[in-house]
Amino acid sequence: MTVETTPLLGPIARALIPVDSEAAGKVSAPNYDEYLDDMEVFREIQRRPSCVLTVTMAHCAVRTPDEILEQDSPEALQQAGEGFRALARSPLLRRVEGVFVLYEIVDPERPGVRQIGLGGMAPTSEIRTEGQEVGRIVRNEGIREEKARGRARLVEATRSIIGTVNLAVEDRTGRFASVLEGVADRRLPDLKAIDERGCTHRIWILPAGGVDAGEAVEALEREPEAYVADGNHRSAAAAMLGLEGFPAVVFPAGRMGLAPYNRLVAVAPLPRVRLVEKLEGFFQVEPLADIPEGFRPQAVNQIGLLDREGWLRLTPAPEHLASLGPADSIDAAIVQRRVFQEIFEIRDPRDARLTFVGGNRDAAWLEEQVRSGAFGYAVSLAPVTMEQFLDVCRAGEFMPPKSTWFQPKLRMGLFMVELA
Repeated sequence: MTVETTPLLGPIARALIPVDSEAAGKVSAPNYDEYLDDMEVFREIQRRPSCVLTVTMAHCAVRTPDEILEQDSPEALQQAGEGFRALARSPLLRRVEGVFVLYEIVDPERPGVRQIGLGGMAPTSEIRTEGQEVGRIVRNEGIREEKARGRARLVEATRSIIGTVNLAVEDRTGRFASVLEGVADRRLPDLKAIDERGCTHRIWILPAGGVDAGEAVEALEREPEAYVADGNHRSAAAAMLGLEGFPAVVFPAGRMGLAPYNRLVAVAPLPRVRLVEKLEGFFQVEPLADIPEGFRPQAVNQIGLLDREGWLRLTPAPEHLASLGPADSIDAAIVQRRVFQEIFEIRDPRDARLTFVGGNRDAAWLEEQVRSGAFGYAVSLAPVTMEQFLDVCRAGEFMPPKSTWFQPKLRMGLFMVELA
């Protein structure tokens, strides 16, 4: 007896896409989590008033900083709905029906790596949760209900889904990547956009009934499960609303990149001698000479801690690592427990004294924040490895909060989903 499985991706019933590459440059934008605060978003909207941030971060789509609204407030959500309807009517976008999307990112910092994936609608019924332990889509992060609820309110206000979930499959044979490359190489992309890091995002529109889409979907279906690399709350929002699916792009895991996910800590600094005494119970501690560009660890289990006297390199003692499981051995988890909790008494990773800094800010920028006195400490981490990420997913555990910064990230606005 054959057991039928739900496909990992179905076609997008109604998609809005930029009419060409010029329009893609005007409409597309980084994801909201790539900005540190509302002022950064406000300035971006002022510079690019046609971009999708006017919808996804509508509270910042105002004339002056003093007018910035509360995110997810009724006024902001009304503004988001109006903004989306205006954008959908603009000559910058066109509507296509019944399609998949081939999405390739060319990153100048990763020459020779073709990060290429298949986009469509992933089924919410396949999300594996505590209440539903069977499913082909595996989350790797705990969900904050209020954050997911905020994403859901935006979907309701706009009757659209703009943020796309990034899924990873192991693709051990390489067949999925090979098929996608073959499809892409048959013709030029339908549009492309260049992001702030100089990455080129290329999009091919694949009609659902066509040969290209059929080959790509067939290759994907050989994968037993997919892991949520970026967008846990966006997928949760779709499930909250009872939607059948959410937009996702599935990439072969080996083609994806990871960057550091660092921390700033707003606490009064301890005297250096006392700090080192507290650290030495778990870490080998090495003061580093002045580093003009800041200290960026090059391997896991090498952690940089910056105070106003300079960088310390922290190396967990091997005997302390031996008993840790896949998630607890991630550097972010070690720092949270052994530094933030035990030394600074910050027990909750969501504590307002912690600021999480993505890979789009370097270690020199961290130094500026500490030297200015705005923060007492900075923590510089090596990127999580893909094997660490997969080990945690295979074990059914959750990654530590704010530990994976996949880079390059998907760009908003290159395809959007209209709901009926």
